[in-house]
Amino acid sequence: MSAIDPLRHARIARKVRGMPASDGAGVKLTRVIGSGELPDLDPFLLLDEFGTDKPEDYLAGFPEHPHRGFETVTYMLDGRMRHRDNHGNEGLLVPGSVQWMTAGRGLVHSEMPEQEAGRMRGFQLWVNLPAKDKMTDPRYQEFPPEQLPVVHPAEGVTVKLIAGEVDGVRGPISQPATDPVYLDIALAPGAAWTHALPEGHNAFAYAFEGALSLGEGEDARPLAAQEMAVLGGGDVLALKAGDAGARLIVVAGRPLGEPVARHGPFVMNTRQEIMQAFVDFQEGRF
Repeated sequence: MSAIDPLRHARIARKVRGMPASDGAGVKLTRVIGSGELPDLDPFLLLDEFGTDKPEDYLAGFPEHPHRGFETVTYMLDGRMRHRDNHGNEGLLVPGSVQWMTAGRGLVHSEMPEQEAGRMRGFQLWVNLPAKDKMTDPRYQEFPPEQLPVVHPAEGVTVKLIAGEVDGVRGPISQPATDPVYLDIALAPGAAWTHALPEGHNAFAYAFEGALSLGEGEDARPLAAQEMAVLGGGDVLALKAGDAGARLIVVAGRPLGEPVARHGPFVMNTRQEIMQAFVDFQEGRF
């Protein structure tokens, strides 16, 4: 990339550390977006990291629960998760796979570990839907690891693409409403990479292994493992790994700028729509 305007470089606008939480039937996780420290980052409503080799932390799983009005994105790093819903859909998420579920007008699903020992690690992201799409038919975009393209845009840099584009290669996920970017980036020790994100998107970087610096020149700041950087100031991302290398996800999406009414598994635009969601669920219309 040439002739990059230095004023367009992204910087760390704020750092967030996840809070311990539990969800489902008691699965232990770290809540990064969706806590009091960062309730949301339009269009992102929640980011959970789960990562443990203690079966008691994940075996209870996420039994049947409803969703309406948004999307859930599950990206597995380690472990296997079986999902089912009340429309007859079923699948198995294996290490390195992704499921982008559009709940739309509503479904009831479960996500249960299909293992009794070993490591379970990954992320779940919630992405809001615009008002015009909240009552759309539910659908899945689900891809095994071999269908997620991997590129090497610079020496010591490996990028797995879930959504968005790097060096002319696109990830398989498509969502015109928010035009998302979702990259899994591995940096060898000392490796550096600069990448332009879509202009006007809200974006964050979450380091889950090693450490790195983010930003250019005097604006460069460190980002340690289990820290999230909310990005601001520009759309050109400059990353440089520390001595031990780093691995991180970079996620961006077009903000919706709409009112959010949220209660548990339902995300709509008004309180009245939330109340209707409860009625529809209780009367079996999901």
